[in-house]
Amino acid sequence: MTPMAPTRPNRPASPPLPASQRQCRIPLLADVAAAAAARAVVHDCIRAWRTPVDADVAVLLTSELVTNAVTHGTFTVGTFVVLTVGCDAAGLRVDVHDGSSDLPVLDAASAEAETGRGLLLVTSLSAEWGFYRTSAGKAVYFTLDFAHDPSETAPD
Repeated sequence: MTPMAPTRPNRPASPPLPASQRQCRIPLLADVAAAAAARAVVHDCIRAWRTPVDADVAVLLTSELVTNAVTHGTFTVGTFVVLTVGCDAAGLRVDVHDGSSDLPVLDAASAEAETGRGLLLVTSLSAEWGFYRTSAGKAVYFTLDFAHDPSETAPD
């Protein structure tokens, strides 16, 4: 398996989330409920900050990254993944930290496969995505640009 490079190789590698105008960092127990909790946090942040992004896309991509972290990470009972949501003038950014040093791999799933399309969704729907190593493992992130037409996003 070959690690996949970020989708924008002509840009320098994105560093960890910079200080942003708004930021939320939450540890989530690495279990089957983590993706649902992450979806709720991202949706709440988008609504509270009135962020003009497609909330459905942000929630979907967050769910994919958290599910990948929980599924492929090296965890023991009581281990956490860390969700970081940030918003600044450039857009929305979501980082998911886990304890695995294994880098994400973009696989071509077969038509019959029930899994394996998460990073393909992230690649297709985000403005940018990538990963970086941390002292505890790695973080995978995506960004969404702000919508120009507020009626496109309108979170309830």
